Amino acid sequence: MPQLTSKQVLVIVTNYGVEQDELLVPVRHLRDHGAVVTVAAAQPGDIRTLVGDEKPGETVLPDTTIDAVDPAGFDLLIVPGGTINADALRLRPEALKVVEAFTSSGRPVAAICHGPWALVEAGRVSGATLTSYPSLATDVHNAGGTWVDEPVVRDAGAGFPLITSRTPGDLPEFLREVDAALDD
Repeated sequence: MPQLTSKQVLVIVTNYGVEQDELLVPVRHLRDHGAVVTVAAAQPGDIRTLVGDEKPGETVLPDTTIDAVDPAGFDLLIVPGGTINADALRLRPEALKVVEAFTSSGRPVAAICHGPWALVEAGRVSGATLTSYPSLATDVHNAGGTWVDEPVVRDAGAGFPLITSRTPGDLPEFLREVDAALDD
């Protein structure tokens, strides 16, 4: 079991539509291993998760908002998926600024399912090999990345450590690589 004490992790989401397990499983896992995890939502108020993009999931109270967080103090960024969440997140300038802050400073970013849309929108996948939910493959290719169908991909081809996975079913592999990136 990794000990991640003193590691600071930022998770960015919108307030509706994030895939429940892609938010809660990493947050609980990292906190259980000693990391300090900050969940930043697009707006103040509850985060309403979904299961499979359609069934209501757990409601989560965020720690802060995306526009109020200073990304400089964090070791790793997580961008969960959920089609609705990821599509709305990539249209928020404050979310793209967070992605740009991490990628331009060479800190790791971990994105799962539709989460890589934020990296595509921020122009940060050129040169990278990554995975995602299969429907993003064309977006990744058009943005200069290489899309592969693997449970997890850890790559630094875009100039920063990038960890990506396809679906909630890949969370064990995703978390293994997140742990390793925080342990580096």
